[in-house]
Amino acid sequence: MSAFGVYSKYYDLLYQDKDYEGEARYVDALIKKHLPAARSMLEFGCGTGRYTREFSRLGYAVHGVDLSEDMLAEAGKKNKDTENARFSYGDMRYARLREKYDVVAALFHVLSYQTTNQDVLDALRTVGAHLNPGGIAVLDFWYGPAVLTQRPEARVKEVEDDELKVTRVARPELCPNESVVIVHYNAFIEFKSDARVQKISECHHMRYFFMTELSLMWEAALMECLSAEEWATGRELGTGSWSAVTVLRSRSRRHR
Repeated sequence: MSAFGVYSKYYDLLYQDKDYEGEARYVDALIKKHLPAARSMLEFGCGTGRYTREFSRLGYAVHGVDLSEDMLAEAGKKNKDTENARFSYGDMRYARLREKYDVVAALFHVLSYQTTNQDVLDALRTVGAHLNPGGIAVLDFWYGPAVLTQRPEARVKEVEDDELKVTRVARPELCPNESVVIVHYNAFIEFKSDARVQKISECHHMRYFFMTELSLMWEAALMECLSAEEWATGRELGTGSWSAVTVLRSRSRRHR
C-alpha cells in the first residue's frame, strides 16, 4: 500500500463514524431556508469528497476544491460515478475560479484553519467573489466561548477494519493570545497482514472565533449574516456550542 493509500485509508477510518449524510441534509435545510432555488455549490476543503457525494445526491452540482492533491485524487475515485461532481486544486484564501455559484460551503471547520485575521478576510472575500447575486455561504467553525469554557483535552481514538488498526493520540495546546488551539496528532497504523506499524505525525492549528470579531470580518468583506446557530442542532449558540455554523450573503452583489 502506498504512503498516500495509507493516509487516505487512515483518514476515512478515523471519520467512519461521522454522519456525512445527516450533516449534508442539515446543511441542505439551511440552504433551503435562505435560498430554496439553489442548485450549484462550490465546496472548499472537500477532502476525500464524502460531503460532495451527499450534496450531489441532494441535487446540487458540486465543485469541490482542496489544498491537497492526494485528497483530491481520492475524492475523484470516490465520486467517479457521482453525477454533477468535479474537483480542482485551490486555496480558500486566493482561489479565483472565474465561475459563480448559488452556494459556497466550507465545512468540517475549514474556516478555523484560517488562523490570522488576513487569512479570514481573504477567505471571506474569496467566498463573496464566487457567489451568484443573492447567493449564500455556509461556514462552520470552532466557537470561542465553548472552547474557553470546556477547554480542549487530550484524546485517544482507536479504529480498525480488515486491513488496518489505527490508534491516534491528540494533544491540544491552547494559545489564547492568538485564539488558536494547536492540536498535535500522533497516529500509529498497524498493518494486520504483517504486523508492521507506521507512525504519522500531524500538527493542526485551529482558530476559534467570537461572533463580535467575526461580524467585523464579514462586514469588511462586504458580507452580511443571515443566521448563526449551533452546528447540527439549530440551538442558540452558548458555552456548550463547540461547533457553530453561520449563513452569509454578499451585500455588494445583492445591491448591484
